[in-house]
Amino acid sequence: MAAETTAAAGAAAAAPAARPGAAGKPPKAGGKRTGPRPKHVPQRMCVACRGHDAKRGLHRLVRTPEGPVVADPTGKRNGRGAYLCDNPACWDKALAGGILARALKLETEIDDETVAALRQFASTLAPEKPAADGAADGTKE
Repeated sequence: MAAETTAAAGAAAAAPAARPGAAGKPPKAGGKRTGPRPKHVPQRMCVACRGHDAKRGLHRLVRTPEGPVVADPTGKRNGRGAYLCDNPACWDKALAGGILARALKLETEIDDETVAALRQFASTLAPEKPAADGAADGTKE
């Protein structure tokens, strides 16, 4: 019996003290936050395939105030930007179909010289990762 009363007294002592004006209100559901807030990662969308990814995972192309369209590896260049993923099909679709010109709000199509420079830039990008199971090259063991 003495153990029961000490357990009840311990539970009563562990209960939070009532604040003035908080009579009848239950404690907040989440309680106290622990640890730092998670870091916000900006998301962007590929203009060709409409896939979302982290801003750093996509490549930015910029229509500069002077007019030309150039690749922006830093992501900080002045002008209107559009993003493309690593997929070569997305680069082909964006450069050939006028998608990039629309995304950059160009009044005319991108000239052939600029398209050639952007295709050269796209060829330097890492190719897509092959399938992990080896089925893509037909050498599955």
